[in-house]
Amino acid sequence: MIKTNISTFAKRISSSASSENLSKVNFPIEILAGLTVALALVPEAIAFAFVAGVPPLTGLYAAFMVGLITASFGGRPGMISGATGALAVVMVSLVASHGIDYLFATVVLMGLIQILAGIFKLGKFIRMVPHPVMLGFVNGLAIVIGLAQLKQFQITNDNGDVVWMYGLELVTTLALVGLTMFTIWLTPKLIKSFPAPLAAIALTTAIVIGFDLPILRVGDLANISGGFPAFYLPKVPLNWSTLEVIIPYAIILATIGLIESLLTLNLVGDITNKRGGASQECVAQGAANFITGFFSGMGGCAMIGQSMINVKSGGKTRISGISSALFLLSFILFASTLIELIPLAALIGVMFMVVIGTFAWNSLNMLFKVPKSDALIIVLVTAVTVVEDLAVAVVVGVIISALIYAWTTASRVQAVTRSSRTEEGAKVYEIEGPLFFGSATTFSELFNPSTDPETVIVDFQKSRVVDQSALQAIEDIADKYLKANKTIKLRHLSKDCHSLLSKSGQLIVDSDDDPDYGLAVDYKIKVGAFR
Repeated sequence: MIKTNISTFAKRISSSASSENLSKVNFPIEILAGLTVALALVPEAIAFAFVAGVPPLTGLYAAFMVGLITASFGGRPGMISGATGALAVVMVSLVASHGIDYLFATVVLMGLIQILAGIFKLGKFIRMVPHPVMLGFVNGLAIVIGLAQLKQFQITNDNGDVVWMYGLELVTTLALVGLTMFTIWLTPKLIKSFPAPLAAIALTTAIVIGFDLPILRVGDLANISGGFPAFYLPKVPLNWSTLEVIIPYAIILATIGLIESLLTLNLVGDITNKRGGASQECVAQGAANFITGFFSGMGGCAMIGQSMINVKSGGKTRISGISSALFLLSFILFASTLIELIPLAALIGVMFMVVIGTFAWNSLNMLFKVPKSDALIIVLVTAVTVVEDLAVAVVVGVIISALIYAWTTASRVQAVTRSSRTEEGAKVYEIEGPLFFGSATTFSELFNPSTDPETVIVDFQKSRVVDQSALQAIEDIADKYLKANKTIKLRHLSKDCHSLLSKSGQLIVDSDDDPDYGLAVDYKIKVGAFR
């Protein structure tokens, strides 16, 4: 089974990697989109490395390697992956308590878990995320991206304290942010063959360098120069104690990474009109993290902000993602001094435009049109995403959606009573709606054993017995009628319902079901049938 799945994935990935119709690819647009993304990746990777408590190059190497591998073999061309804040906040406690080598080992194990998730096609469960949860996720992520940019307005004063910008520096920075955003808005109206974010970064950088404006630049964050990532075997003891430390972190990181990646995959798919690829993306993310762990990288997952920059800049194939990774590597190896001249204001402006483009503004109007339960989920997931993290928000949203669905479905169970057409004096309860744990109590309240006639028929033709709670509810009702010395019959139970009743081991029924119809008809419950 595993060997078959691996073979299938190998063929699928090979086919996907070679299926790019190069004759239809607009290489200049794709490459320029990759350059734009690479420029935006630099401060993000450095910032997330600081959050995780690791050197800047650890974040940059992760952005390069994860981005390159997932762009080459991932499930959605045009999607960008790299070091992310959602993973960094989990990593920080591991690095603080055990050191960076344990982080590398955890990233390797994280990759293996994600590969297995892809092989066993667990990515398909992303379909269970309801649309209101997706809207809340997108809105929350847009707010998180926006709030993260506000930190760039903080500086260190002469006393070493971190304070907010003020005076001329604040005014200049805000003006440059506004100029960047305006340029991004205006460029597509003048020329559509050039990525607007790249044009904005180039213009703002030229102004800052030309007038020698004293504002923060990328070089003020960290020195990004370095060599090619070298193979590095994490220096951790190969014993059970090490596994006890890294397994919990690996599982959490793998889960968060896959949730964020698969949600981003769906979002990019909506923009590019492409579907599928969830399991392939799991394998690609896993392979990327597994390899990155051996090259001093902090691991990563899909990045919705950079993916949106890429798609909006015209990058919709694997070329843009691969170009982005290669540009980032070239920055590290050859062009660090030039990249360090880019003002942070330009990158802040780009990310603010990403926020505007990412936020589902129509959802604000939808809040007053959709059911209140859906509106609640949108607001709740948005809030949890901002306060906690993306994975927790999605899990909370899915659970609440499921509970609301169960409550709504349970309220639909009802019974229509009539006189029997087959047995004189019998009372028939025609059950309508699914019978499961949520509706079991409502089902039990439909009957009145004390006042009902000697024979009662429960007709399930318009219902369905779903789980053990439903079986128990049926058995409890039957027991009440039997204790009242009355006869109860179950009619029109489908084959699967009959199977569930038989497996329960709690009902003994006389079965004369007709296999041609696949129904269990008129199963009579006799006194003493319950053990």
